Amino acid sequence: MSKFRKQHMTIEWHDMVDSGNCKSSVEASLAEKATLVGRVGLMMLSVGTGAWRVRASMNKIARALNIICNADIGLLSIEYTCTENGKTYTNAISLNTTSVNTDKINTLEHFADGFNDKAGKYSVEHFHRILDKIQEKPGNYKAWNLALASAIACCAFTFLLGGGIIEMICAFFGAGIGNYVRKKMLERHITLLANVSVCVMTACCTYMLLIKLAEYIFAIPMIHQAGYICSMLFVIPGFPLITGGIDLAKLDLRSGLERITYALLIIIMATITGCLTSSIFNFSPSEFAELTINPVLHLLLRLIASFCGVYCFSLMFNSTRKMALVSGIIGMFVNTIRLELIDFTKIPISVATFIGALLAGLFASAIKKKIGYPRITLTVPSIVIMVPGMYMYKAIYFIAINDIATGALWVSKAILIILSLQLGLIFARILTDNNFRKSS
Repeated sequence: MSKFRKQHMTIEWHDMVDSGNCKSSVEASLAEKATLVGRVGLMMLSVGTGAWRVRASMNKIARALNIICNADIGLLSIEYTCTENGKTYTNAISLNTTSVNTDKINTLEHFADGFNDKAGKYSVEHFHRILDKIQEKPGNYKAWNLALASAIACCAFTFLLGGGIIEMICAFFGAGIGNYVRKKMLERHITLLANVSVCVMTACCTYMLLIKLAEYIFAIPMIHQAGYICSMLFVIPGFPLITGGIDLAKLDLRSGLERITYALLIIIMATITGCLTSSIFNFSPSEFAELTINPVLHLLLRLIASFCGVYCFSLMFNSTRKMALVSGIIGMFVNTIRLELIDFTKIPISVATFIGALLAGLFASAIKKKIGYPRITLTVPSIVIMVPGMYMYKAIYFIAINDIATGALWVSKAILIILSLQLGLIFARILTDNNFRKSS
């Protein structure tokens, strides 16, 4: 067996600067200044935020160092040029993979915001040591914590989609075990598509085996099999879907298209795996049995389920508990408003979704002024529960069984809802952020 070698070589940032130079960063050479600009951009990119925010952070560092920076940003790579007094320094840097870490987004934003006050005091080497500590900071939660969060989130998701107690219990165990497997595979750096397929198959098989067991022991009717889709919804890539749309709105076409392509890869792999697994057990994505619940009680249960789902999804993005609590409160209200609008008005689902996302963005902007969390760390977790994962799965399922017309119908529904989510956040940002509102 051949020895494993990294395909993407590690960038040795400290080798690119003079460690014995005690001058402030403002007095450093252009090449050394550029290492700080590039590293901050690459670290921001590695934690899942979009090109607009990455470029904004790089610009904050560049302005503090009295240099000009122009960058072309993708999903995994940055090509940038720094200019100072007629001299230029160009570099191309890349990542081996991407992930989401809202806690690090918050930390890096505070680093960039406070950089100007420290640039005249600290050396480039000193700043790289600070960035080392941020980069090496471990996740806030262990695999079992994230498995439990995934279990609760998908259980809540099941109820919000119309599932009953039996579907919720089976989705709880399916999603929990599936996400535990996913986390362990990530720790071993298993490649994306293998990771997605294995964890989705694990989640679906767990759900289906539990339903079969319940049918055998308690004579549970077959109608409860529909919830197996909910057990795999923890893999739906809400962050790249939303940030990709925001990048397209700012004409960062490369980043936007790459992010949406990345999200589609995950969605297609997950749904195909789900289809293959369901064919083994002869399951199909039928409708849930209709729940008969008092409207007031249903409203209260929706509030609770929305909070639990958003809170736990936020933990899965490595948010701190306080950050997840804020996201949960936002999501609790905006998602319940969306569902109530769908049930009690003639507003189309896409319009109700736009209103929900718009409100989430407006609430996050108001809270940012009070608490200081970046909007993206609150908005995306609060609306990820609105991402139409079940619609996407049904689209692929019906296309796979050659029912193209039904599959196309579900595809169109999913696209409209995703666009509504993106547009809701984009217009909230346009209304509340002067920098985002203008082309500059």
